[in-house]
Amino acid sequence: MEKKFSAAIAGACMLLCLGVANAAATAVKAGPADAQFKAIYTQEWKWRLSQKQEDGEDDDDSGVSPALPRIDLATQNSRTAYWQGVMKKLEGIKESKLSAPERINYQVYKAQIAAFLAAQQFREFEKPLNADSAFWSNMAGTARRTMATEAEYRDYVKQLADVPRYFNDEIVNMRAGLARGFTPPKVTLVGRDASITSVSDAKTPQDTVFYLPFKTMPASMPAAKQEELRAQGVKAIETAVVPAYKNLLKFMREEYVPKAREELAAESLPDGKAYYQSKIVEFTTTSLSADQIHNIGLEEMAKIRAEMQDVIKQVDFKGDLPAFLQFLRTDPQFYAKTPEELLMRSAWVAKKFDGKVAQYFGYLPRRRFAVIPVPDDQAPFYTSGRGGPGVYLVNTYNLPSRALYSMPALTLHESAPGHAFQMPVAMEQKGRPPFRNAYISAFGEGWALYSERLGAEMGMYETPYEVFGMLSYQAWRASRLVVDTGIHSKGWTRKQAQDYLHANTALSDHEIETEVDRYISWPGQALSYYLGEMSIINARKKAEKALGQKFDIRAFHDTVLQLGSVPLPVLEARVDQFIADGGKSPYSSLE
Repeated sequence: MEKKFSAAIAGACMLLCLGVANAAATAVKAGPADAQFKAIYTQEWKWRLSQKQEDGEDDDDSGVSPALPRIDLATQNSRTAYWQGVMKKLEGIKESKLSAPERINYQVYKAQIAAFLAAQQFREFEKPLNADSAFWSNMAGTARRTMATEAEYRDYVKQLADVPRYFNDEIVNMRAGLARGFTPPKVTLVGRDASITSVSDAKTPQDTVFYLPFKTMPASMPAAKQEELRAQGVKAIETAVVPAYKNLLKFMREEYVPKAREELAAESLPDGKAYYQSKIVEFTTTSLSADQIHNIGLEEMAKIRAEMQDVIKQVDFKGDLPAFLQFLRTDPQFYAKTPEELLMRSAWVAKKFDGKVAQYFGYLPRRRFAVIPVPDDQAPFYTSGRGGPGVYLVNTYNLPSRALYSMPALTLHESAPGHAFQMPVAMEQKGRPPFRNAYISAFGEGWALYSERLGAEMGMYETPYEVFGMLSYQAWRASRLVVDTGIHSKGWTRKQAQDYLHANTALSDHEIETEVDRYISWPGQALSYYLGEMSIINARKKAEKALGQKFDIRAFHDTVLQLGSVPLPVLEARVDQFIADGGKSPYSSLE
């Protein structure tokens, strides 16, 4: 069943790749097919919201959920059956009968449902953690949001009281995964219990992350009401949250980690080859094989190394690439002395972009973002930075591993025009079904990596070392194509992967270790970045060649971002339409 399903979604992706451009060329008015399709996704979306299938899904302005997700086996089986029914209905719609807007929605939605079904078929709910994140650390996201009303606080207290039930269900699922060898590799779990002990070993409820909302409460709320809610919060943390974390810690230390699998490769998991291919389809939105991706990575790495050599000559460094990388990793001039210095450098790059943005983008998002440090309990195993709507997280842990020359590329990727810019633009588009706000890694990460390259064109890199920082980051993402497929399909060891990154990027040893563990425990995700960037770059080159002097970089960027997250074949077809329309901005009718 699983092999058959994985082949089916890979085949669906191939058909999408081949057929989407032709479908986009045919103009069809809204008709019965549109209504039929809208009825399917409207009903499913309403059902999906009722499921609250993952904690943190409400990271918007919709309030605080009074309960955590239902993730028990009966619920999972029900979801599988429901999405199978949805897919059957989708396959009954003729895509050629849909209007142009709904055709794009259909392509995005069908791929989304296929990914959900693949995750259910391979029972990914039995492995709700990796080296980068876990259900218990994701859950703390609610505690870091601003609460404004009494109702939100009361719902938050109810959510805290639901933690024991939720954790117990997760443990039951993890035991099922453990029994069939479906776990992250043991080596990637070492030390990851620090984010559990930050709660389980806290001296008082007030010392946990879950008390944060009670530290600063709305001034408009009466003092007596504030005290009442604080007391309820303390009780819930003390009687529900902390005991649940203690129980989880015992399970992780005594049962889960000791029995976790030793093998690294996704292909060593149950039905592993089909599973890894399903992750390739999900994260790249292509039907490329592991071998094809591995070879693309090797070819791209050779090109980037040639660019690196040009920079080494430019700075007149006497030595080869390994010697230059060692110089960059060890010379104090390249590293911040304090966390504040790193944060300020990040903020400076972001503001420098604001001075250039009008030359490259027509539509600017209304939502701004803050630059804040990664929380202490997550920082040791967290990536160097992460961005999204309203926030750019900068990791200030272990400053000797956070090179200043890499900060411009990192900031462009995570803040603007990367994630904290792209996501709000997508969310601000009107008349789009809510499922279109879902994040598709190949598009989102591809755009963010493209933003790093764009920085050179924009004059964001002030020194050759900063240019090299960008190239090192390009090599980092291209090397992922080699390393991810090497680990999961070609039998690479952890050390082999670490050595490859050490030889080909300027990443610190600490970053290399955390990154490789992330790739080991999260198969396929690392493939999305460079393949997505290549798709955008190739689409731009095609548009520039076809349009000549009519090509407007602002119109091109607006066209790409206005789409929101879509499978790469959909993006490529939209750029073909952009060319056919003479390079017009999608917002030209509003001017």
